[in-house]
Amino acid sequence: MGRRSRKRTHGGDRGEGGSGAGRAERDAVPRERARLARQDATPARAAHPRRPSAQERPQALWGAFPLTELVTFAGIVLMVWGFLSEGGRNGNAKIAAGLAIASIAGLELAVREHVAGFRSHTTLLSGAVAIVVIVLLGLGAGLGTLGPLLLAGALAFAASFLGLRELFRRRSGGLSFR
Repeated sequence: MGRRSRKRTHGGDRGEGGSGAGRAERDAVPRERARLARQDATPARAAHPRRPSAQERPQALWGAFPLTELVTFAGIVLMVWGFLSEGGRNGNAKIAAGLAIASIAGLELAVREHVAGFRSHTTLLSGAVAIVVIVLLGLGAGLGTLGPLLLAGALAFAASFLGLRELFRRRSGGLSFR
């Protein structure tokens, strides 16, 4: 395939006093066509909901107060304090408490964004449901074998996954993930 050549008018590109159209005038036509094509395509894209901006994030129940961030920070401080401790039972308890507190703060944010249709956290929330079911069955019912616990966790994960995916689909305007 050879190079395409373009006819030039006498002096039109160099700004000389020729009779041909200048580069800016020639480029204006394709730009105008592209602008009109974008305008024509806009109604077709409007059928799908757009992704909300960071300013449109769902607000917490407590307003603009940064409670989630403060709780996450408290969890990080507890974890660092546990790591810097001399070790032993006391340090491990601080690390576990810090992990639990920071995880609860992250879970709250995930629930808020998922329920509002802002961002899908279906897998994360389904995993949390499965972990709660496994812990409750393991501690509460005293199931000592791993098989029934894993089966119950897998069933809880699958059921909550389907329900949470449908919830997000309704709240986001038909999208199953975002």
